[in-house]
Amino acid sequence: MAICLLYRQTPRRAPRFYRVEIAMNLFGEVSVLREWGVARGRGHGVINVFGNLRDASIAADRYRNRAIDRGYARA
Repeated sequence: MAICLLYRQTPRRAPRFYRVEIAMNLFGEVSVLREWGVARGRGHGVINVFGNLRDASIAADRYRNRAIDRGYARA
């Protein structure tokens, strides 16, 4: 459905990424998938399930804004 991909580049460190995606699952619920880690490396991920699109969208915006506050920016 919707994907937001953010990157953070700092001196003397490998670039990092943070990805937030909203998607429908097979059970009619809305999932928010978050992935983060070192670019071109193994990342970590978490899936949160919500009953409706509004709650999932609010949560995804909160996760994205938190990453932006930590220095991530759109590519």
